[in-house]
Amino acid sequence: MGVTFNFGDIMLSARSVIGDTLHDIGLKDRRLWVLTPDIGASITEFKKDFKDRYVDVGIAESNVVGIAAGLALEGNIPVVMGMLPFLSMRACEQVRTDVCYQNLPVRIIGTGGGLTSGGGSTHNAMEDISIMRSMVNMTVISIGDPNMVRDILHAGMDYPGPMYIRLAQGKRDLVLYEPGSMKYEIGKGIVTRDGSDITLIVHGEMVAQSLEIAAALEKEGISIRVVDMFTIKPLDEELVLRCVNETKRIIVWEDHLMTGGLASAVADLLLDSGVQPDGFKRFGIPQIFAGFGSGEELRVKYGYDRETVTNAVREMCKK
Repeated sequence: MGVTFNFGDIMLSARSVIGDTLHDIGLKDRRLWVLTPDIGASITEFKKDFKDRYVDVGIAESNVVGIAAGLALEGNIPVVMGMLPFLSMRACEQVRTDVCYQNLPVRIIGTGGGLTSGGGSTHNAMEDISIMRSMVNMTVISIGDPNMVRDILHAGMDYPGPMYIRLAQGKRDLVLYEPGSMKYEIGKGIVTRDGSDITLIVHGEMVAQSLEIAAALEKEGISIRVVDMFTIKPLDEELVLRCVNETKRIIVWEDHLMTGGLASAVADLLLDSGVQPDGFKRFGIPQIFAGFGSGEELRVKYGYDRETVTNAVREMCKK
């Protein structure tokens, strides 16, 4: 497979895509309800045209998840839009017991994934994937291309069980794939760029940065495969094992704590399968509570930025 992205040309707001998509679905499907804990700037059109299916509970994440569960029990498909650190932690019990225990089709979607919020540790969702991966019945998705969220929300109207959809800031996102050219299958990763020397398995904002690394190191004779593992649970186990077999070396890079996220899912799979790559390394947030700053600044500060990963690829490929 060749390069499948439209790199560096088009920027888009994932939040706007969410708002437009929910409005479009709302026109056709009365099962859709949209709920928010006072984070509704991107869904004003839905609120205006479908007041009877829009609920703003105020800053009360536990309440909004509980109400969504009740609506789902009545045959609706509720989408909860908010800030992920609060939806994954403040509402953790409601997600587990009200939604996952009953295996309800509630979709939790929001911003603040990783160290991207700019609001410091209280507003950064850095444990969220670990928490949501641990939930029985939960599907976990991390968006790298803003257009991807459109297809996921449409698919979510008929997809069984609860779903967690993670964005970074969602304000100015790089379009990676030619619009209309991709079919996003939940549970299947995307080989965004093929390569033979090493595989970078990534999600979210790290997809675009991995493509930059691959383009730069191609000039040094290093061939990098980039896998957009946008579905973290269920993991595309077949693709991971194929990448180990074909490239032998694996780096998992994510804007999440290094334990509990995608890297842990990949490591568990390799151990359980009795597969040992020639090299395996993970990059992500160390065991710290990060301070204030942009995502890029904090990645440099905590040692999982593009330059650090680039050097790690070089070193691994020497062996």
